[in-house]
Amino acid sequence: MRTVRFFSLRRSWPWLAFAFVLVVAAVLTYTQQWLGQAKYWADEDNFDQTERDASIWLPGYRPVIQAKPLKDLEDDETSDLTYNPDTKTLFTVTGKEPLLVELSLEGDVLRRIALIGFSNPEGVAMLSNGNMAITDERRRTLSIFKLGPVALELRAIDTREFDLGYADSGNKGFEGIAWDPAQQRLLLGKERAPTAMFSWSSDGTSGLEGKMEPLPSNELYMRNISALSVDPRTGHSLVLSAQSKLLLELDEHGQPVSFISLWGGMNGLHDSIPRAEGVAIDEDGTIYMVSEPNLFYVFRKDKNADPL
Repeated sequence: MRTVRFFSLRRSWPWLAFAFVLVVAAVLTYTQQWLGQAKYWADEDNFDQTERDASIWLPGYRPVIQAKPLKDLEDDETSDLTYNPDTKTLFTVTGKEPLLVELSLEGDVLRRIALIGFSNPEGVAMLSNGNMAITDERRRTLSIFKLGPVALELRAIDTREFDLGYADSGNKGFEGIAWDPAQQRLLLGKERAPTAMFSWSSDGTSGLEGKMEPLPSNELYMRNISALSVDPRTGHSLVLSAQSKLLLELDEHGQPVSFISLWGGMNGLHDSIPRAEGVAIDEDGTIYMVSEPNLFYVFRKDKNADPL
């Protein structure tokens, strides 16, 4: 019996070692995440009131709409969000059934646009002059187009498509996309493996210039990137992570400024946001968010809010 156990253990030790490595990697990942957030918290104290007033300053935000269901989208999985300043409406995309959905600022569904020829749309952004962009994670493409005011379908073949590369990324491709008018570029966020941000020069219409360039992403301390948005007032970026339950503000140089936790009991949230997949900010600084499967949130600045 002892001999049998010896050989059984010898055969299984590679699997035990592999399991041990996975556990250690998971612990290190979570440790790095929480240490990173602790660093954000400590760094916030270095900003004086003038600097805070010149930023988005997320600790002052509180939810005014929480977990409102988006009608008839519970089976479609909403992903990403963008704000259209011309129509004062929002747009989201859905992955299970490829749709582009127009929403009111209160989270009411106004229009459903069928995305013909798209596979897994994950990112959406308003550009300039009425142009929009959609990233398709499975096809690894970025599509730029103009959407008519009453259009009910959009065909991929009628858009201008660009290859995002990372052919082996599978379901870990580009989810975040945002238009940065001040720096004339598109910001792109790769979900994970690796979690990273990129920029691509553009005039915000139908063209992209040069090639996609990596941005410093070492201080994100996020398990994934779900969505991106750019504040039209400050030029600062919002980076959303569903797995880390975190919304992070970066300045125009990509340095962390402030953050807000999306766990229940924090920052006025009754319950944790299940899986935050989209974020947008308007010209007044109001922040909008969507979570899978179909939940809608609105955050506004409360100057008297306690940052905890």
